[in-house]
Amino acid sequence: MIYSLDKINEMAEGDQEFVVSVVSVFLDEVPADLEGLENAIDSKEYESIYKLAHKIKPNVDLLGMEHARATALEIETLGKNSGSMMDIEEKFPFLKKDVLQVISELKKDFNL
Repeated sequence: MIYSLDKINEMAEGDQEFVVSVVSVFLDEVPADLEGLENAIDSKEYESIYKLAHKIKPNVDLLGMEHARATALEIETLGKNSGSMMDIEEKFPFLKKDVLQVISELKKDFNL
C-alpha cells in the first residue's frame, strides 16, 4: 500500500464518515487535476503546470504519499520557475503512476 490514512484519521478523531468524505473528494478531484497536469505538460504551459501540481500536492500529502508529494513539489517548482520541460516530462510519469495506483486501491478499499 502506498498510501496511509494516518493524517486523515488523526483529523477525523474517529469520525469514519469524515474519512470517507476526504477519500471521496480525493477520488473526485485528483484524477481531473492529474489529467489537466498531463495536458498542461503536453502543451508546455508552465503556469498551469505550476497551479495543478500545487493543487495535487496537499491531496497526496494528506494520504501520506511522500514520494508523490515530493515529485509534485518538484514539478510545481519547475513550473513556477519555467524550469526544464524535459525534467518535468521525466518526473510526471512517476507521479501519475503513484496517483493512479492509489486511486485504484482507494476505490477497492472503500468500495467506491
